[in-house]
Amino acid sequence: MDYSWWNLIPTKFDGIAIQIGSFPVHWYGVMYLFAFATCYMVMWKVNQKEKIGYTKEQFDSFATWIIAGILLGARLGYVFFYQPGYYLTHPLEIILPFRYNELGFQFTGISGMSYHGGLILATIFGIIAIKKNKMPLWTTVNLGFLAVPLGYSWGRFGNFINGELYGEVTTSSIGMVFPMARDGLLHHPSQLYEMLFEGIILFIILFFLRKNNFFRNQMMSLYLIGYGTFRFFIEFFRKPDAHLMREDLFGMSRGQTLCSLMVIAGVILFVWIYKQEKQNKIKV
Repeated sequence: MDYSWWNLIPTKFDGIAIQIGSFPVHWYGVMYLFAFATCYMVMWKVNQKEKIGYTKEQFDSFATWIIAGILLGARLGYVFFYQPGYYLTHPLEIILPFRYNELGFQFTGISGMSYHGGLILATIFGIIAIKKNKMPLWTTVNLGFLAVPLGYSWGRFGNFINGELYGEVTTSSIGMVFPMARDGLLHHPSQLYEMLFEGIILFIILFFLRKNNFFRNQMMSLYLIGYGTFRFFIEFFRKPDAHLMREDLFGMSRGQTLCSLMVIAGVILFVWIYKQEKQNKIKV
């Protein structure tokens, strides 16, 4: 079957950025660094432009807590949301990059990170850091969620380069051949869909809505609603985990279930913040 250059883009990558001796540095890990740097830069630039008043020490401490929350939460989220049964019987594999089988110990790396888990624990750690560093709560929370989509877009680009989390089979010319699929067929590049809609477009929406005082304190709620909605529909094009498929309530994938909860939480939070503002408990 003849494919265009576009269809074959994923076959040009092997997922490894550089090789240091026998240790491979994967592009996905590099993208995490780009993501953290992007979020840091967006928040710090807004801090300077709007003269919010964060000190470098406050900001560095806050960023450190957030990074720890993302990494720990993403791993634990994958364990509990996607494969709790497996890790219940293999608990050491939650934190160790090795797997033991009949061939002995094998280096596998730590595979499996959940966006939703990372979001939950990063939010919790972020609030702890805000309190610890005496930063303004709602100003910092809203600024953080403004920056998240741009950082997130790097993660999905990393998934694309790795050739993982690809979409369902398609006959559309927009499809791509992903070596990891091992079928030679065209699949939706769902990682790029997510990078575009859940990352770049969502950031643009939040950036412009933030200029309106009505939405200025609603970045977290709007992020939950926006991300949850975009991801819910993109999940129809994304191939679900083989061990889960679309077996949740109403035939939803696990990602759609979690995103439905995100949207509900976002709507509840939006209404609560609106009421708090009307009572002047949250200043615009």
